[in-house]
Amino acid sequence: MNDLIHSAPDRRVSVREAFGIDTDLEVPAFAERDAHVPEIDPVYRFDPRTTLAILAGFSRNRRVLVQGMHGSGKSTHIEQVAARLNWPCVRVNLDGHISRLDLVGRDAVVIRDGKQVTEFHEGIVPWSLRRPVALVFDEYDAGRPDVMFVIQRILERDGKFTLLDQNEVIRPHAAFRLFATANTIGLGNLTGLYHGSQLLNHAQIDRWNIVATLNYLSREEESAIVLARVPALDNERGRALVASMVALASLTREGFAAGDLSTLMSPRTVITWAENTEIFSDTDHAFQVSFLNKCDEMERTLVAEYYQRCMGRELPGYEVPDQADAAS
Repeated sequence: MNDLIHSAPDRRVSVREAFGIDTDLEVPAFAERDAHVPEIDPVYRFDPRTTLAILAGFSRNRRVLVQGMHGSGKSTHIEQVAARLNWPCVRVNLDGHISRLDLVGRDAVVIRDGKQVTEFHEGIVPWSLRRPVALVFDEYDAGRPDVMFVIQRILERDGKFTLLDQNEVIRPHAAFRLFATANTIGLGNLTGLYHGSQLLNHAQIDRWNIVATLNYLSREEESAIVLARVPALDNERGRALVASMVALASLTREGFAAGDLSTLMSPRTVITWAENTEIFSDTDHAFQVSFLNKCDEMERTLVAEYYQRCMGRELPGYEVPDQADAAS
């Protein structure tokens, strides 16, 4: 624990070699891995613009907010950058159960020398501030107002944090970094897709030095990601199947953008469909349990039509009746 507190980046990493981006930039990194460093995913594919934004956060101590649709890999992107820099990384999901006390800390009764005493147990924010840790707030736009104002105090340039109960001012470790991910950009649930998203104080959004947008990748890139996750499909027949899966996902996104669908297939959903296809050995059934059953019943016929267009066959249970049969 103390070794982590006193450690600092001690080497530099080539961005070209580590992330495959055509630049001569080098970024600070750690030579030794710590228990808090994420595991490297060797098949992860980096979006160049988002990666450079995250690297600016690590190398220049910029506060970086990554915004984008669900399943686009926002949190994983930050983790995989940290993994290749050997930078300790801690993720906190700002769901409705996270309170101010969870972030700041609270008094707890413990037994010392056979007696009950009260001790202050610091929360994740002061713990991270004292260490070379990349603190990532997931679902940033879902945080409660009292929680968000705690975070606002560490978004300043110097990032000093005052523990009122302890009469202590914490100065951030030189290698402390702060990131966040969000589905919206603080404007609330405009599309109806992200229930629980909050309107964020503009003064707080303004404190983020860099706001990066991570969109869904091209069909070719997305297909490559799916094949990397499910290598059993990396053959001629499997590649054609995955291409059709990704084409179907693109149609659901277009349908969502046009207002025809209330949900869409994210890259995560496509990967799940491919994995379930391998499990069930049945593409149709895997699609139903991976996505179709999550859709509104009134929209399933349209989704089945997308399926027929992309897969070249009708989805069982959604066959279009033969005209002759319909006439009789």
